[in-house]
Amino acid sequence: MTEDPLTEEGRRDQLIPLGQSPGNRRDLFLRKMLWIGVWLVFLSAPVHDLVSGNHTTGATVAGWFGLAVFVGVYLTLVFRDMGRVVTTRRVGGLIVVIGVLATLLTLTLGAPWLALYCYVSVACGATLPLRAALWAIPGTAGVMLLAGLRVGEQHALDLLILVILIGFAMTGVVQLVRTTIELRKARATVAQLAANEERLRLARDLHDLLGHSLSLITLKSELAGRMLPDHPDKAAQQVADIEQVSRQALVDVREAVTGYRRPRLAAELAGAQVALTAAGVTAEVPAEPDLTGVPEDGESALAWALREAVTNVVRHSGAQKCAVEVLRRQTLDGAVLELSVEDDGPGGPVKGPGNGLTGLTERLEKVGGTLEAGRVRHGFRLVARVPVDTAGT
Repeated sequence: MTEDPLTEEGRRDQLIPLGQSPGNRRDLFLRKMLWIGVWLVFLSAPVHDLVSGNHTTGATVAGWFGLAVFVGVYLTLVFRDMGRVVTTRRVGGLIVVIGVLATLLTLTLGAPWLALYCYVSVACGATLPLRAALWAIPGTAGVMLLAGLRVGEQHALDLLILVILIGFAMTGVVQLVRTTIELRKARATVAQLAANEERLRLARDLHDLLGHSLSLITLKSELAGRMLPDHPDKAAQQVADIEQVSRQALVDVREAVTGYRRPRLAAELAGAQVALTAAGVTAEVPAEPDLTGVPEDGESALAWALREAVTNVVRHSGAQKCAVEVLRRQTLDGAVLELSVEDDGPGGPVKGPGNGLTGLTERLEKVGGTLEAGRVRHGFRLVARVPVDTAGT
């Protein structure tokens, strides 16, 4: 949580947290390759069988060709979303192709090729709708069992359990990914609805503030126009009233806009939880704090400090954990409300306070508060304090 940002290239080279959506096609490709790499271990058995010299030259060539076709079709299924969208019928056809290839290779080359059924099961769980996968995965396991018994594999029952387990495990992963995508979409929708509601509320408040004032100004303007030829003194009085009403309306509008622009600490705490979690940072954020006796300007200053601190944690710190605390403390100068934000990130090179910390210091000083920020043993810590009015408590 330092003020000096990492370079753009440095941030790009960092590993993307799994909680974030991929930012481009390269990230998507790398993530899918990560999932594929888990299952490539099952290729060791057929590859070892081909290089061991147990088959004739023709059978070995045919085995390599069949294995290459099998892997190519499997990868097509796994990466189906990276290119054009394929239909369910095409997905089913490709699964049938690799299922037939796995059966032919097993029956002709022997028991080591039973491992290919693991890929068929994974493809069923990763590509088919859930209802279809619930039938396809046990079906794949059943075909594998029959082929295993045909080639004399003694551990066919163990492989049966493995094929079923990895297939259903992949269905769970797919459902988790789909739920995460839907959650991101729902979060964006909620944010948009909240923004729309805020605009409507602002429109209603401005209408309530200005409706009466503008009507009164219009009425007095018409009245002043009629009085102007014969009663200039009364017309001047109406113009003075118009000026007074206009000034009051301007004050009301400024107060309303200022109220909307002023951040609230509770809202910033909720936003901090969402931002840190989305960035893959383990967050410890308190619930709505007790703001009794805290002036609005002091609360606003703490909210700005929290926003700046969380932004720095997300963008620059490289932290894995971040703890936010809001506590009341008694100091020699009186009671204060203290906000602390501490992370465990290495951060970047420190070259002195940046514009963000300087602006926060000035903002807190205006409300009688203080700001402390600097490196600690395992990261960076920011502490902001504002005075609490205990006279009315």
